[in-house]
Amino acid sequence: MKILVVEDDHRIATSLKKGLELEHYTVDLAFDGIEGYDLASDAKYDLILLDLMLPGMDGLEICRKLRQETNHTPILMLTAKSSIEDKVTGLNDGADDYLAKPFAFEELLARIKALSRRPQQVINTVLKYQDLTVNLETFEVTRANKKIILSQKEFQLLETFIKHQEKVLSKNQLIDYIWSYDADILPNTVEVNIRNLRQKIDVPFKKPLIQTIRGFGYKLSVHV
Repeated sequence: MKILVVEDDHRIATSLKKGLELEHYTVDLAFDGIEGYDLASDAKYDLILLDLMLPGMDGLEICRKLRQETNHTPILMLTAKSSIEDKVTGLNDGADDYLAKPFAFEELLARIKALSRRPQQVINTVLKYQDLTVNLETFEVTRANKKIILSQKEFQLLETFIKHQEKVLSKNQLIDYIWSYDADILPNTVEVNIRNLRQKIDVPFKKPLIQTIRGFGYKLSVHV
């Protein structure tokens, strides 16, 4: 799951990024409203954590513009304002939920998970393809009823494949979805992680699922 955090307080933003990455989320940061809006418009995210008071463009304006552009990414508004009027305004402008500062990180996680379970926003919690099953809440992976242990990046890679099963994904698409916007990615990062994933998902079984489409990328499929 990929999350965009738009927060002008660098200390809070950095803390959120570290905490969310420990929970196996991929996190991009934006420290002002214009950068946040640009990232939210150009890249694909599963959730946006959006501060209300931002330089350049405030959270309400970002929310309004995204909804006007039919961007339906779930938005969780973060703000020091907690009055009923502020909450109503945020929700009316398209926010999906509202969390007043200061908040406990555990409550933030609970709200993120609640938003991720809304059927109109995401696919099912348990994803399946052939004899492969991926649980997005427990991070459990099985194939042919055999449990498979994956690293964080391997899991995120498999999650991306199974959400786009039978579709070809380029290296750039995989990098954009799995690695943070500011991450320093080596040229062979994708190849190394796919090779490691294949060793666990495909090699022990008779039927390979991760296919290489030469010149284009990779896909989760039983057919090349």
